[in-house]
Amino acid sequence: MNRTLIAAGRTGLTLLLVLFSLAGRASEPAPDFTLTSNQGENLRLEDYRGQVVMLNFWASWCGPCRQEMPLMDEIYQNYKDLGFTVLAVNVDADSADANRFLEAVPVSYPVLYDTESRVSELYEVDAMPTTVMIDRDGNARYLHRGYQPGYEDHYAEQVRELVRE
Repeated sequence: MNRTLIAAGRTGLTLLLVLFSLAGRASEPAPDFTLTSNQGENLRLEDYRGQVVMLNFWASWCGPCRQEMPLMDEIYQNYKDLGFTVLAVNVDADSADANRFLEAVPVSYPVLYDTESRVSELYEVDAMPTTVMIDRDGNARYLHRGYQPGYEDHYAEQVRELVRE
């Protein structure tokens, strides 16, 4: 991804984050990216246009991620047939750390490796985990920083809202 695209995305995302902090909800195009998945293929966010996407940034050292990921897998299983997916972006510098984590906490949705932190920088991720809900038109609609028990109820509610649109 070139620096111009990253800079343009960062400007839009900064506005998006301001809107999120003011209203808790916004609609701004989610910056596109391509990353390698745990299945060895390159996945591009744009290829999921038409689906609701839960974009989740996580790290192997993140305790709340360990709690959250199986709950997100439940949501994924419940709504995947309605045009919903989870893309879990791991931010560890070494993907082997992520793979060890996934042995202990397996999930059925795609896991992507952001070993150089390009995508997490593009999305200005400043907390682990960070989750962005993206609608079928590719617009970021909800942002969640961190995780506490009960957030999964908000995720499911937002997924239901977005798949109905």
